[in-house]
Amino acid sequence: MSTSRPTVRVSAIPRPDAPSALQAAQWAFALETDPGEPIDAHLDFLDLDRFHGGYVPGPDGTERLAGVYATLSADCPLPGGTIVPSANLTWVGVHPRDRRRGVLTAMIRHHLDDVRTHRGEPFSILFSAEPAIYGRFGYGLASTIAFLKIPRGAALRDVAGADELVVDIEYADADHHAEPLARCFEASAAGRPGCTIRPTPGTRRYALYDPPLNRRGAETLRVLTVTAPGGDLRGYALFRRSRRHDPESPVTVEVTEAVARDAAATHAIWSRLLDLDLSSHVLTPGLPPDDALLHLLVDARAAHPRLSDGLWLRLADLPAALTARRYATGVDVTLEVTDALLPSNAGRWHLVGTTDGATCTRTDAEPQLSLDVRELGSAYLGGVSLAALAAAGLVTAHDPTALATASVAFSSPVAPWSAWSF
Repeated sequence: MSTSRPTVRVSAIPRPDAPSALQAAQWAFALETDPGEPIDAHLDFLDLDRFHGGYVPGPDGTERLAGVYATLSADCPLPGGTIVPSANLTWVGVHPRDRRRGVLTAMIRHHLDDVRTHRGEPFSILFSAEPAIYGRFGYGLASTIAFLKIPRGAALRDVAGADELVVDIEYADADHHAEPLARCFEASAAGRPGCTIRPTPGTRRYALYDPPLNRRGAETLRVLTVTAPGGDLRGYALFRRSRRHDPESPVTVEVTEAVARDAAATHAIWSRLLDLDLSSHVLTPGLPPDDALLHLLVDARAAHPRLSDGLWLRLADLPAALTARRYATGVDVTLEVTDALLPSNAGRWHLVGTTDGATCTRTDAEPQLSLDVRELGSAYLGGVSLAALAAAGLVTAHDPTALATASVAFSSPVAPWSAWSF
């Protein structure tokens, strides 16, 4: 396999070629669909106008598709309650034969240029299959998620009103459930930084996509709904049960998504999932580190909490991004930012922000804080402290007072999190 660096051309994938282009992503992620499985759900999930490929010269002199990436534009809540369009980067992959030839770099450059120049989206966010990849492109880890393995019957603290809610369980059906669940999802996401809304009918249906190969021997997808006595949907969980290919083993309840609009709904969802017959334990999806469930569990230690990386964020238009959000307290700070990939972000910036608004302009003043765009992306949603980054040697504080003030100002009372992985 050649490791030379060819010229990579990045362009939109023609719509007729989109089905075959999905194979490049399958190669990259070691995935395979059932030969008889229709791919309409995958195509409906994507915005085909923002489905791009990286092309390299083939051995016969013609171009071949070496990698793909897709972008979804979605409304994203920010600290302070503002909502802006974000560029959700997804389906990023390079064919194994074309690794280490600059294909990914060319596609990321193309993505960021498109986001900054043509789309009016101040930042790009993603979930990373390999956390070591995206830091070199200026993406900073902006949120963490918690996974729990909760034993059956784990006790929860009482919550007023939980007993009044009606719990139902049925087969998940995209035609029947996609839109009602999406409305509940959107209501629960209000005020949660980073929790983008699924932007299209295709993305909303994709949450219920359940091909046989996805189940890994488990049952088909089920949905648990929690409604108020008047019929208002207060929360839901998507789950399946599995014996892990051993009919004699206890059942594992695997929850793929859990959404609750209030504490009573949270209690109703998890108390029912923790009491399913034949089960031994429940595996949660990635939850925010401040999720209500962690506070309701009488013995959180027994749930074996494990932290992992969540959202990665990359500022594409620094002044627009810093102006868009609101700040927990007044801040007046000069930042010196480095950005090897987007020089338009680099330099010294004067940020003045309050709970009501912000301005960010270029300045020649001496910097109070120096940092890379990667660290600024980490702090942007309020889940990572600038002071913590400084303690790790990743932010230089020329003015310790400015560091303390900026750390508080950038903070969020609610941990950033995305309820869906894209």
